[in-house]
Amino acid sequence: MIVLQIVFWCIVLLVFHTYIGFPLILQILSRKKQNISFEKKDFQFVTIIMPLYNEESVIAEKLDSILQTDYPQDKLYVLIGSDNSTDRTNEIVREYAEKYPFITLYVFDKRQGKINIINRLVKKASTDIVVFSDANVMFDKNTIKELVSPFVLPEIGLVDSNMQNIGLKSDGISIPEKTYISREVKIKQAESILWGTMMGPFGGCFAMRKSLYKSVPQNFLVDDFYICMQVLQQGKKAINNINALAFEDVSNNLADEFHRKIRIATGNFQNLHVFKHFLLSSQKGLAFCFFSHKVLRWITPILLVVYYLINIILAFYSGFYALLFALFNLLFVLILLDFILKRHHHHFLFLRCITHFFSMNLALLIGMCRAIKGVKSSIWQPTARHQAK
Repeated sequence: MIVLQIVFWCIVLLVFHTYIGFPLILQILSRKKQNISFEKKDFQFVTIIMPLYNEESVIAEKLDSILQTDYPQDKLYVLIGSDNSTDRTNEIVREYAEKYPFITLYVFDKRQGKINIINRLVKKASTDIVVFSDANVMFDKNTIKELVSPFVLPEIGLVDSNMQNIGLKSDGISIPEKTYISREVKIKQAESILWGTMMGPFGGCFAMRKSLYKSVPQNFLVDDFYICMQVLQQGKKAINNINALAFEDVSNNLADEFHRKIRIATGNFQNLHVFKHFLLSSQKGLAFCFFSHKVLRWITPILLVVYYLINIILAFYSGFYALLFALFNLLFVLILLDFILKRHHHHFLFLRCITHFFSMNLALLIGMCRAIKGVKSSIWQPTARHQAK
């Protein structure tokens, strides 16, 4: 029984560490550190790389947001790869390309998948700095300039944007998702300030040195994390620039987001297999951030299952553990209550956050199983745009 109790409380401490302890440690360590600022020098040539698949609802707005930035158009190249789009995406992009010569469209007649499109477009880029961006992520007027400015420092290899979520509604999961993303931004910013070991950018908008790019394996599902870890592996820093604002319509549909989380989770475990040696890295802060921010988060579903099974046993021998078991099961009741209330158009943020937490961990568990089984293709269907409208 003593051994079971030790394992039980170790699990509690590990889950506490990844969700509360680690962010708190970063907050304390970075409290006296100032946000990173960079001297603005001459504008560099930049290539924006954008893979598309049936993005007719957002692509015009996205291209307008690029055109409205304060970055000189004579320093810009926009390479767009249409992954066998079947809607008006190609037609819309061609209209812009006719007006603006720095926009180039590559049409692929057979589905390649986002990662294969990115690999192909990077090879076509002729600039030292490339910006990766999704069609549904809109730029602020300073976005490109703020993404590029940190590269005045030779040790900087990758720069992430500060993703701002728009279109929030109370009837779905957009508010809990936005809360989660905002928290992630703070964690990544602290990692950036302390060690330059940001654990993956938000894939919708980030920049890097082309010379550091390593082609992503064709069957991988999460390209941004792989790209970032390859940058760190080459001894360069990956940082977040909170001044590089970008705007994304956050997902509001639980089912859509759940399937997206499964895909991301599958890709996370693919990356864990490749970069597991980082857990023993001597690079300052890298092993600590990778273990605390990512690996522990990814294996939390396993820890919760073991916790639950041990709690069942301990509950038969102690009233205290019986109470903990009852409280844990109460969370499932609250999830059921959330679904019932939602059907009657009643929405409570506390209940929705509990549902969001457990759905994320269930997605991680399913994703782990799929990664173990093996992934043959990286082709996937993007989530619906403008869900909150």
